Amino acid sequence: MKLLEYEAKRILAKYGIPIPRGGLAANIAEAREIAQTLKPPLVVKAQVPVAGRGKAGGILFAESVDDVEKAVNKLFNMQIRGIPVRSVWIEEKVNAKRELYFGMTVDRLNKTYVMIGSTEGGMEIEEVAEKAPQKILKFPVDPLYGFRLYHARQMAKRMGYSGNQLSAIANIFYNLYRAGVDYDAELIEMNPLAETPEGNFVAMDARIIVDDNALFRHPEFKERPLEGEFSPQEVEAAKNDLAYVKLDGDIGVIGNGAGLVMATLDAIQLYGGKPANFLDVGGGAPSEKIAAALRIVLSDSNVKALFINILGGITRCDEVARGILKAREKLGIEKPMVIRLVGTNEEEGKRILTEAGIQVLDSMEEAARQVVEVARRL
Repeated sequence: MKLLEYEAKRILAKYGIPIPRGGLAANIAEAREIAQTLKPPLVVKAQVPVAGRGKAGGILFAESVDDVEKAVNKLFNMQIRGIPVRSVWIEEKVNAKRELYFGMTVDRLNKTYVMIGSTEGGMEIEEVAEKAPQKILKFPVDPLYGFRLYHARQMAKRMGYSGNQLSAIANIFYNLYRAGVDYDAELIEMNPLAETPEGNFVAMDARIIVDDNALFRHPEFKERPLEGEFSPQEVEAAKNDLAYVKLDGDIGVIGNGAGLVMATLDAIQLYGGKPANFLDVGGGAPSEKIAAALRIVLSDSNVKALFINILGGITRCDEVARGILKAREKLGIEKPMVIRLVGTNEEEGKRILTEAGIQVLDSMEEAARQVVEVARRL
């Protein structure tokens, strides 16, 4: 789950990390009220869960309350990477003498967190890694000991700080780690972390991505709307307890079990096709769930043909068959379907579909080849 900037900054502030004074506005009246309490110059930032807002025109500057109103009006009438702006964060502009980067992410290869620091903040860390890799510091975190304050001081020293500044920035690094661990972050970063002319440090921007698998530990995000962060299909899938990821192809895919669905995607690509999605109905899916999966996949206008690949264990093939017919009748499905059905109650499932005039195959490879050929002809 990608948190918005204002959510990330409020979390950082809770852990004692300095942030600019600011407030959240959902309309022009709220924006005016907030601007009147702040000291100009001000920054007006669109709150959308995507990176690169500045390049897309989602960050504007204002010298007065009137300027804030104009900026807010402009932002509320634009989309950033297809996402409409529904709220803005208005804050006091920070005078930065130097812009730094500091963050924490998951090192999946070494199965641990890694702390990353750089004196080249203000641009994407991937860009820094490409252009000036020597300016990126990495500190792998031992899972048994964690990231201690003395580790933070070591990183601050390597970034060129000493004395009171070293102590101040090391505390910020350490508290960022604490926040990341407490919130089960896959990524938490300050970019840029500004060093002011007075020698203080302020997190000018912040980003947090919370591990979806840990959301049960964070009930404060339970009712958070999914719209804007995910595609309409992904939002609908989450409501139906289905695992769905939108891809850029034209062959819709439904399967039971993440491994089987991944193998299905590979088989489609092996024969020269492009999957439009990943959709796993899970184990033991009843007919209603199968029907919901069909509805979600076919709501993508890019889908030309559908591949349903079921290996029945606790998922019964006859239930899958009934779900397919239920969806076809209710939705008036006309797009071609290629179905592979093997496992529990296989014969009954095949009988139900065959009597309805739908062919069922035994081989995943043959089914993948057929669906690719069908999609090519359309």
